[in-house]
Amino acid sequence: MPSRLMASLALAVLVAGVGAAATAGAASPAKPRARDLGVPFDGTPGPLNAITDVEGVLVGHTTLISGDGRLVVGKGPIRTGVTAVLPRDLAGMMSHFAFAGWYAQNGSGEMTGTAWVEESGFLEGPVMITNTHSVGVVHDAVIAWRVAHGPADATDYWWSTPVVAETWDGWLNDINGFHVKPEHVFRALESAHGGAVEEGNVGGGTGMICYGFKGGIGTSSRKLPEKDGGYTVGVLAQCNYSGSSRRNLRIAGIPVGREIPGTEPYTGLPSDLAEGGSIIVVVATNAPLLPHQLKRIARRVTLGLGRTGAIGGNDSGDLFIAFSTGNPRASEIDHGPVDVRMVPNDSMDPLFAATVQATEESIVNAMVAATDMTGVDGHQVQALPHAALRAVLARYHRLVK
Repeated sequence: MPSRLMASLALAVLVAGVGAAATAGAASPAKPRARDLGVPFDGTPGPLNAITDVEGVLVGHTTLISGDGRLVVGKGPIRTGVTAVLPRDLAGMMSHFAFAGWYAQNGSGEMTGTAWVEESGFLEGPVMITNTHSVGVVHDAVIAWRVAHGPADATDYWWSTPVVAETWDGWLNDINGFHVKPEHVFRALESAHGGAVEEGNVGGGTGMICYGFKGGIGTSSRKLPEKDGGYTVGVLAQCNYSGSSRRNLRIAGIPVGREIPGTEPYTGLPSDLAEGGSIIVVVATNAPLLPHQLKRIARRVTLGLGRTGAIGGNDSGDLFIAFSTGNPRASEIDHGPVDVRMVPNDSMDPLFAATVQATEESIVNAMVAATDMTGVDGHQVQALPHAALRAVLARYHRLVK
């Protein structure tokens, strides 16, 4: 039997066998977002205020939640998952690579495949996000999925270095139980869709913590005015600034974390000065940018993090990747010059601003969408309380409705 057919059959069997604990992410329009609570932000969002406002970009989640009580390694409790961000549809992604650039603000984390992104300037597949100890299985599963869904490269070699990133969810999840399986990766890829993106306790963000509150997945976008090209910038973040204490949290410029009483999840103390945790940020744009320009975009993510109070502590893995859906034919092999377009460097400031603004809002959206969670050994993490947030913003005259 041909290897590709065997791989396709294996894929079908694995997807069909996903257990009841796994759920594919689907949008939940009834859940409020930061703007719904009256949080003010700079810039004009796209129609969905999501990374999927960049035409062609798809997002899929597989969320794994099961079990309660004491930790039994290999059995749970399970609070984890995997998220897939596709720069194009399933077929186009593998035949028309996206120009990309990446940046590490602090490297206490992992994002595989970035050596080839740096060398080639291309993102050759999806960006996958999961928990720290599931990077390997997700990496292998993406390769298996690619074998099942596309031909070898132009030289007839099977060769792939997927981009897989992680943050640590071991406070709530049985992280050493290795509960993310290939079938969960396949489901995240196969369920990837445009439109509204589910946020909060979903996908790779299921068990994450942010500024001492429940974190997870968040997204936002900005639409540039026509005088600046009319381009769209979209951001998706997996927020796990778990060691970045709540006293640092700033929303709309206000020290919200100091105004809302509570204890740090890890220490149980009213305030913890430790700076750790991690965050993965994916930036997408339809602006025709070259790889060196996309690296410049990725660097601007740090300024969005700074707006929320982050300092990039020693133990934090702050890893960012940016890609462009422009120049879709740049990777075609015709053994001749390829014509590409680019935004002039001196016209990039609006794109930089959009990246900063959408990053900030994505982080806040992740926290607003998240809900309280109890995980291993009864560890509890409180979500950011909406009424308290509104009260603080009103007290500082920053509530917009």
